Amino acid sequence: MVRFLILSLMILLLAKPQLVDQKSKVTVEGIDIMMVLDVSGSMNFFDDIKDNRSRLDIAKQEAINFIKKRHNDAIGIVIFGQYAMTACPLTLDKKILESSISSLFISQHDSIHSGTVISQAVITASRRLQKSESKSKIIILLTDGDPSEYDFPIEDSIEIAKLLGVKVYTIGIGSRGVAYLKGPFGMTSVPNQFNIELLEKIAEETGGKCFSAKKSQDIAKIYNEIDALEKSKFQSDIYTKYYDYFIPIVFGLLCLILAELLISTCIWAIL
Repeated sequence: MVRFLILSLMILLLAKPQLVDQKSKVTVEGIDIMMVLDVSGSMNFFDDIKDNRSRLDIAKQEAINFIKKRHNDAIGIVIFGQYAMTACPLTLDKKILESSISSLFISQHDSIHSGTVISQAVITASRRLQKSESKSKIIILLTDGDPSEYDFPIEDSIEIAKLLGVKVYTIGIGSRGVAYLKGPFGMTSVPNQFNIELLEKIAEETGGKCFSAKKSQDIAKIYNEIDALEKSKFQSDIYTKYYDYFIPIVFGLLCLILAELLISTCIWAIL
């Protein structure tokens, strides 16, 4: 009987039993974020002669850096050009998000890259946040162009975002005037213009903020500022205190072993 108890306690020790302090439940802060990235053909342009990375490459890198900082936030990705589509739904899996963004590129053979449907992109992202239970729902829209003629009226996307309680932060990327493009015969300059007034309208009417980024450093600073947004609070099953049963079980085990030794010694002495 004693040996059976000793064996049972040894098995129990292997399981590392712990007692959770229910009072140590903590409140985790987080918001739901949809990152909306322009993948139109002009995102292949670059704006800084000293840094010839394309706008898309810079946007991808800074988006990934931003995601790595948002440990407790569910994030999703919408891309847009000629049409808008969800590249990744809301998720806490940062590896999936980083993979989705890293795989983005502009191909001459894909029709999505010929157009800029800003309004459709905002509506698509807003609908992705429709069932979110978070008190704070954010869209971060990055684009370098004017909306296409066949895009929905911008008032429609603003109205839907407001109806769903979504705040839109807009980023206009690129210099307003001249941009550069790498071609088979070297670098060429191309005219460039994005509608900052439209981006300001979207941000202002949804409670967000509009930013303008001319260089890669600007985008990094903008994402850092957005990173400082207020976070909503929700209860999560995360506990800070655990009490181990290790010491009491070891003490009981030692007592049983001692008792087993004493019993065995007494029996041998009698015999």
